[in-house]
Amino acid sequence: MTPKLLLASLLLFLFHFSAAQKKTKTENIILITLDGFRWQEVFTGADSSFMKQQTFLKDPNLKEKFWRSNQEERRKALLPFMWTTLATQGQLYGNRALGSKVDVSNNQLFSYPGYNEILTGSADNERIHSNDKIYNPNTTVLEFLNNQQRFKGKVAAFTSWDVFPYIINDKRSGIYVSTGVQEVKTTNPTDVEKMLNKMILSVPNPLEDVRLDAFTFYYGLEYLKKNKPKVLYFSFDETDDFAHRGEYGAYLNSANYTDKFISELWTYLQSETQYKNKTTLIITSDHGRGDNTETWTDHGQGVPVASQIWMTIIGPDTPPLGEVKGESQYYQNQLASTLTMLLGIEYKNEKKPGPPISSILK
Repeated sequence: MTPKLLLASLLLFLFHFSAAQKKTKTENIILITLDGFRWQEVFTGADSSFMKQQTFLKDPNLKEKFWRSNQEERRKALLPFMWTTLATQGQLYGNRALGSKVDVSNNQLFSYPGYNEILTGSADNERIHSNDKIYNPNTTVLEFLNNQQRFKGKVAAFTSWDVFPYIINDKRSGIYVSTGVQEVKTTNPTDVEKMLNKMILSVPNPLEDVRLDAFTFYYGLEYLKKNKPKVLYFSFDETDDFAHRGEYGAYLNSANYTDKFISELWTYLQSETQYKNKTTLIITSDHGRGDNTETWTDHGQGVPVASQIWMTIIGPDTPPLGEVKGESQYYQNQLASTLTMLLGIEYKNEKKPGPPISSILK
């Protein structure tokens, strides 16, 4: 290694080390993912050319609800919390029209590899190359934190897709993972949990073995109120399922009420002493999807643009930059280190995680 490269490497190491050790106000992290939700809808709102793609789940009011001729008004109609609170108090990355780029680094471009990359900070193309229910050999950031005395037993995940116990490796990690279309067993269930347990097996579910996101959210919110975890992961799945079925109306409606879930969550967090001004939200997607009327339903190696994703962050340590503009490139593998940096911890695992995104710190 040349002296210049050695110096550059040393400076980069010192920067990352100091960022990880920086005193932060964040004491709690909530990570949220919307499966396969495109950056195009995040930043430009509903696409009128896709709106006729509704078959079994038709919404006759779709255009009235989500179409506006002005782009800023259109995206706010679809994602009101995103474009009022997050855009004014947080940071949004991934509007490629403005030069802000976020991509996955794995070469698979579908769910398990994407979630593995988000949660471990590294792509693993050799071992994670299917959506099969195989226990993840990699240590996730959730497991890493759960092994810290400060967070032991205070990490949990609520997911709609029932592959997550394997992605998070709940057997090895000991992390509580709630998932799937089944009653949630808890000690001393609340009235809300009892009602959700009655409803989950009786409400018609067009997604069959994937839990409807409303159940995932309200089970998770009730857990948050009861158990006060310090790290909580919500993974919503409907956007991807409806997209694969070509149901653009259901895809938009799902994104819209997920935005409302996040708003309700944020309101609750600001009402609780443990969480108010001490909690950071990180919101992103596991992969993108096609960019035209023929390919938007798909992703994977045959759809290269599915590498394009987005992310947004809000919390007490994050400057309110809003929609980030100008040439920049970030990757999905940076999220795990960013998450721990906000907690004042340097993330380490078997592989070399991507570096944290330093611009989110004040």
